[in-house]
This record gives sequence, C-alpha cells and structure tokens, in this order.
Amino acid sequence: MTDDAEFLDVFDGNVRLFPLPNLVLFPHVDQVLHIFEHRYRQMITDALATDGLIAVVLLRPDWHDDYDGRPAIEHIGCLCRIVEHERMIDGRYNLVIRGLARFAIDAERPDDDKLYRLATGRILYRPAPADSKRRAELRGNLRAAVLARFDPQGPAFEHLAELFASDSPLERICDQLGYALPLTISVKQNLLVELDVDARVGALVAALRPPPSGREFPPKFSAN
Repeated sequence: MTDDAEFLDVFDGNVRLFPLPNLVLFPHVDQVLHIFEHRYRQMITDALATDGLIAVVLLRPDWHDDYDGRPAIEHIGCLCRIVEHERMIDGRYNLVIRGLARFAIDAERPDDDKLYRLATGRILYRPAPADSKRRAELRGNLRAAVLARFDPQGPAFEHLAELFASDSPLERICDQLGYALPLTISVKQNLLVELDVDARVGALVAALRPPPSGREFPPKFSAN
C-alpha cells in the first residue's frame, strides 16, 4: 500500500477546511503553499500533530464580504495530505500538499476552541469505464484536443505527449490537466465536481475548443 493509500485508509471523515479563493486542487497533484494567517497556522500545527490531512475547498464568488468569518464555500473539495513542511521562527509555514481524493462536505462541525473551520464528509470516487476500447477512445479524444492547442515544437507539447503515452490512468490524466491547464476557476471546479470520467473528458475537450473570437489558447502570460 502506498503512503497516499494509507492516509485514505485511516481517514475517519473529519477534516480541517482550508478555503481559498483562487485554487481548485485535484487528486494526484502537489501544491506549494505559504501559510501566514493565524487561524491556518493553528490548522497546520494541529494537522501535523495528528493525521496530516486538510481539505482545500473553493470560496464562492461573494467571499470578500465575510472573509474573516465563515464565507460560503463549495461543497466538494479535495482532501489533501501534508507531504513536506517548514515551520518558520514566527510561526508561518511553507508546505507541499498532495491531493488525495475528491471530498464532499456533509456538514460543518463547530468547535469554539479552533480558529479554523472543520467539517465531516465523504470521499468520492468513480473509476474510468471498465471497457478498454472506450477508455482508449476517451484517451485519444482528450489527447487530440490537448495537443492541438500547443506548439508541436515546444516543450509543453513534448511533455504532454509523454503523459498520454505513459501508463497513467485516464482519471489521473484528467485531474492533472484540470489543475495545470489555464482554465477558468469555474471550469476547474466543475471538473472537480464531475465524478464520471467519460463526462469529465467531454468537459475538458469542450473547454479546450478555440473560442469564437479566435483568442489564442493557451493565453500568453505576462513577463512580470
């Protein structure tokens, strides 16, 4: 059993919530974080002292109105484990977290002793279609849609071609692409919510179609 699987095996449904306004994390993806707010310093200290788990959830669009309180959050996020951490002298943390599984929040769990939010919920999972022919078809459709958006002479094209040629499962490829591609936050959240891998591939392919205006994809990034 891998380390990640061991964490999932002992997970009891109770989790610390880390709401963020601009990050949708997916399973099988590592994310670097800098923790500076006091409530989240407490959260990480507690996680490191116990199960090492937190759940990254997306704040809903009106989060600015109540950020210091309990702004509305999406009900499906990503259960994560802390894989690396560095605690600074002033109590801040540098972290690497890894997405483990989709997580549905059933209810928030009040705790007056904690500055951060807690919840109970369930792990969500649905494998790719068992039919090997269908899996190969989906993989081919996704590969064509993704590679068509990149310069064949560029390093990104080569990296993505290697990803599709690997033995990585289709659902893992979908999640890695959902995280890495320059898609809108709402599209990323919809990809996280979608459990059916067939539908997830369809949503990714649709999101990768060139826009009617002819805008370039992926967009050019600022040099700043």
